[in-house]
Amino acid sequence: MKKILMAEDEENISDFVSRGLKNFDYDVTVVANGMEAWLLLEQGSSYDLIMLDIRMPMMSGLELCRRIRQRYGYHTPVLMLTALDTTDDVVMGLQAGADDYIAKPFKFMELLARIQALLRRAEYAHESAGMTCGELRLDASSHKAYRADKEWDLSVKEFRLLQYMMEHEGEVLSRRQLLRDVWDRDFDTSTNVVDVYVSYLRQKIDDGFDHKIIQTVVGTGYCLKR
Repeated sequence: MKKILMAEDEENISDFVSRGLKNFDYDVTVVANGMEAWLLLEQGSSYDLIMLDIRMPMMSGLELCRRIRQRYGYHTPVLMLTALDTTDDVVMGLQAGADDYIAKPFKFMELLARIQALLRRAEYAHESAGMTCGELRLDASSHKAYRADKEWDLSVKEFRLLQYMMEHEGEVLSRRQLLRDVWDRDFDTSTNVVDVYVSYLRQKIDDGFDHKIIQTVVGTGYCLKR
């Protein structure tokens, strides 16, 4: 049974979500603020996925997500629940280390699909073997990328995006294709989440190198080339 930690200060939302998830055999722990969630993690409680509201008393979801990433790394997927759905707010959540987000109000089945996708990707990333693309190496066991003498920790979504691009090395990948296969969003949206995560990867594996492994194909998407 997968364990989920949910930090949400709106009781009607946390009750609705936790009851729904328990019907699908998830073990859900609910807390009302970020500090309570942090204390549980500090006490050694472990979870397969963490859901955070951005605006909470005592500690915001953004601050909590940053702490989680700094202290515990990127192995556990983090999903942001938020009423803030502007581009800037979404980008801040992703920069804090979140793997995905869903804006309130949301339908339960959409939330469930996002959770299942994040858990599925995390399991796949953990089980898959390491990959190489020229001097770039991806290590599934540690969620690290290596190039030359440098190494970087990757979030769950950064890992999955880079892994997918390495699996399709040399192919031109459209934003819609990446949304569908990496984010499990099989529809065209105005979100720039793909560009945001490609930018994250570029800062890690391309900055400081003459050859840029991730290349932009104008008007189409991206291509990974050794």
